[in-house]
Amino acid sequence: MATPITCHVLDTLTGRPAHGVHTTLTLLVPLGPDPAPPYTGTTDADGRIKSWANNNSGPPLAEIYGALKKHNEYMVWELKFVTAPYFGPNNTFWPEVVLRFLVDPKEDHYHVPLLLGPWSYTTYRGS
Repeated sequence: MATPITCHVLDTLTGRPAHGVHTTLTLLVPLGPDPAPPYTGTTDADGRIKSWANNNSGPPLAEIYGALKKHNEYMVWELKFVTAPYFGPNNTFWPEVVLRFLVDPKEDHYHVPLLLGPWSYTTYRGS
């Protein structure tokens, strides 16, 4: 299975992809007896995270996503973008941007773009 959740960050100040933004992806609902640790990634030169690391401390993202799909479980995931280092110290109102979104088990892929500036941000469900 391809990576079921992807994202990218575009810098609205420069009109360019935001390279080097550290991001975590965490399953919030449903929680099992041993919640999965967050998955981590950093945006590439195109501002995208196409795959997630799990630091060898849990199952791959596709495995968890697939298991929940099989059980027809709705999911709530959280993306946390650590934006302060990208803009530099004290240069942004948003040191972190946290997005929570609902995932329908009938869907195979979610893409979550973040349009980011030092003083504002917006997001939407991409394709």
